[in-house]
Amino acid sequence: MKFGLAFASSVGTDPTSALELARHAERVGFDSVWGGEHVIRPTEISSAYPYTKDGAMPGDTDTAIPDPLIWLAYVAAAAPTLRLGTCILIVPQRNPVVLAKELATLDSLTGGRVELGLGVGWLEEEFQAIGVPWKKRGARNDEYVAAMKALWAGPHAEFHGEFVDFEPVTCSPRPVNGTIPILVGGDTPAAVRRAARIADGYFPGTSDPETLSQLIKDVGAEAVAQGREPDEIEIHAIFSEFNDPVPAAERMAAEGVQRAMVPAFVFAGPGGFDRLAEFGERVIKPLADD
Repeated sequence: MKFGLAFASSVGTDPTSALELARHAERVGFDSVWGGEHVIRPTEISSAYPYTKDGAMPGDTDTAIPDPLIWLAYVAAAAPTLRLGTCILIVPQRNPVVLAKELATLDSLTGGRVELGLGVGWLEEEFQAIGVPWKKRGARNDEYVAAMKALWAGPHAEFHGEFVDFEPVTCSPRPVNGTIPILVGGDTPAAVRRAARIADGYFPGTSDPETLSQLIKDVGAEAVAQGREPDEIEIHAIFSEFNDPVPAAERMAAEGVQRAMVPAFVFAGPGGFDRLAEFGERVIKPLADD
């Protein structure tokens, strides 16, 4: 099993802590570091956050949410073996031609280490502030991914769709391996279908074992329905059991989880790097992929 340090940009929010966090993560055995995003935090929020019981968005106006691509670029050279992922990037809020260039540039400069974890968003007020339509954001997301893949595939790319339309153009540099792995986040039936249709990986937000198990089955069945093999889709899942972590990690691996996403905020505060090192020694070292 691989271990990713998820939401790391929510902990490493200043220049020193960001670099130290990445270096420590690499040292103790994490294979990857991940940054999340919200462009803004609306003062008034009616939208329900899907991962808290009360629907409230975590944090407050003093909570820093760095742009994940800039944050990942900043820490990349400090930890040269870590893969660099987003969990998640809200793709329908971004210009796909510009985003394709940003992702490919980061991937090129880091030797092919970038993974794009994406979602369609849950915060309608954020879309309103950015000026992007809330409706049809799923279709917009999927078309943006297709357009980016076309740009990454080679020179003189051409794309004509409902939301993206361009005559032959060339976007360079291109990703080191010809494309960038796509991870789809979310627990909804639409997210499951999207993962089965376009993704290299699936990252449900739940930490409930029964729900996770069912979602893994669902995405596998949907992959077959889409004419794909289930093992083409790498399963990621939030790691949340820190009282008895080794059996918990083993159970996740038995369910088919290939990368455990460990929230960085559990290592925040005094003694955090010591706890990070202990986790590496107790859990990552005996269970990580060779």
